[in-house]
Amino acid sequence: MRILVSDSISEKGIEILRKEGGYQVDVKTKLSEDELVDIIGDYHALVVRSQTKVTRRIIESARQLKIIGRAGVGIDNIDVDAATERGIVVVNAPEGNTVAATEHTIAMMLALARNIPQANQLLKNGKWERKKFLGVELRGKTLGIIGLGKIGSGVAKRAKAMEMKVLAYDPFISEDRAQRLGVELVDFDRIIKESDFITVHLPLTKETYHMISWQQFEAMKPGVRICNVARGGIVDEEALYEALKSGKVAGAAIDVFEQEPLTESPLFELDNVIVTPHLGASTEEAQVNVAVEVAYDIIAGLRGEPVKNAVNIPSIKPELLKVIQPYVDLVEKLGKFISQVSEGHIKQVEIKYNGEMAQYDVTSLTNTFLKGLLRPVLKDAVNYVNAPLIAKNRGIKVYESKSVELEDYANLITVKVTTDKCEKSVAGTLFGKNEPRIVRIDGYTVDAVPEGHMLVIPHIDKPRIIGPVGNLIGALDVNIAGMQVGRKVIGGKAVMFLNIDAPVPEETLKEIAKIDGILDVKYVHL
Repeated sequence: MRILVSDSISEKGIEILRKEGGYQVDVKTKLSEDELVDIIGDYHALVVRSQTKVTRRIIESARQLKIIGRAGVGIDNIDVDAATERGIVVVNAPEGNTVAATEHTIAMMLALARNIPQANQLLKNGKWERKKFLGVELRGKTLGIIGLGKIGSGVAKRAKAMEMKVLAYDPFISEDRAQRLGVELVDFDRIIKESDFITVHLPLTKETYHMISWQQFEAMKPGVRICNVARGGIVDEEALYEALKSGKVAGAAIDVFEQEPLTESPLFELDNVIVTPHLGASTEEAQVNVAVEVAYDIIAGLRGEPVKNAVNIPSIKPELLKVIQPYVDLVEKLGKFISQVSEGHIKQVEIKYNGEMAQYDVTSLTNTFLKGLLRPVLKDAVNYVNAPLIAKNRGIKVYESKSVELEDYANLITVKVTTDKCEKSVAGTLFGKNEPRIVRIDGYTVDAVPEGHMLVIPHIDKPRIIGPVGNLIGALDVNIAGMQVGRKVIGGKAVMFLNIDAPVPEETLKEIAKIDGILDVKYVHL
């Protein structure tokens, strides 16, 4: 078998592929799409970093390709859907640069606290000015960590060693896990209001884009310091610039930007800003680690063995795949849906299979549900293979049960999430030719299509509820494509489910919540 390496990776990874795998490895970098299309048919595996764009056209020309490996975390440069359609496994290396990013965060915090880059530059320019660079100590300060995954946890451990008080916000971390790390798990608003230093460790998603912006800066302590070694776009750069200029924010250390590469920015003009060109993973060790990690997964994939970091669906026996494949999309949607309607830190999840499918091994469906549950926050860091491990590491208990007894449908999948604030349940099945449906929400019967933009509105069953909601949405010129209302008794609690053609802004959601009889409102996007 032959392997093509189309971007520069550590020689250690190439050596493993050649010596331990016994494969022919060709290193050909800086190839155009046309050049890749011409040669990819001769290869069984492809290894890339971020430069090569693995397009659908390339994948469709890869008649022998079995696996694509990304020596890094992100997979934005790979058409995963096209690969999945062709039965090609896609793997990445999500853990190889963990220590590098952790240490870079600590380095940026220390440099920010002690003005090290500014003092270095001024002294090299022949100026000795000690008073200008009066710093602050980290000891005794409150560090707010947003995102307590592997990197966030690593930062927390090191911050504790420097005698900082650590607050953390992460809806997918249990209290037990936080206590073991010695950090206090709090809500997002408290992080914003009480922290002396704030650092973010989240993927960039619709939910995390500009999650630190004008409103958050206004609520912060005067003199707060911000550090972002995660993803550009989480911190609103325009709002940060104004907060720095006003003095509300004492300093910022930024490694990532909304547009990269970037050589000009208003932020670069400010003396209280430290910037680096996306160096979080740029250590010799990290580059070796990601190359080694992806090399071993490439070898396993070519040998037909389970791979550690599969991004798409792992191999399933053909006879089982025929049974469960129609339900893969449904369970992932159930996971994403219940994740977005739940509040608080997840303690446990339950998934129950009723009907014919209960006769089979449904582990892959449970893993798919967990991936959907965790995906809205963790994005590319979670996949079908590592979702159970991530849930376990975050202290989330997972219970799976099966029963061949029918509950109104030939097959029914019911999921329940318990957090420190609420308990939510959703049940789904398939209609017609593999059409996913949500048929119960918190015990209320509905017939809802889980796709696109949705509103879930628990309310009191009484007049003048649906009309005012429709008026507010209509005022936005947003069309309501479908509506379901479920209730148990007249005049009791009920739930309204709306399919809408466009997102509803936060301001309108707040107005809906004010309607007399409305108990809550959640916007969901699938």
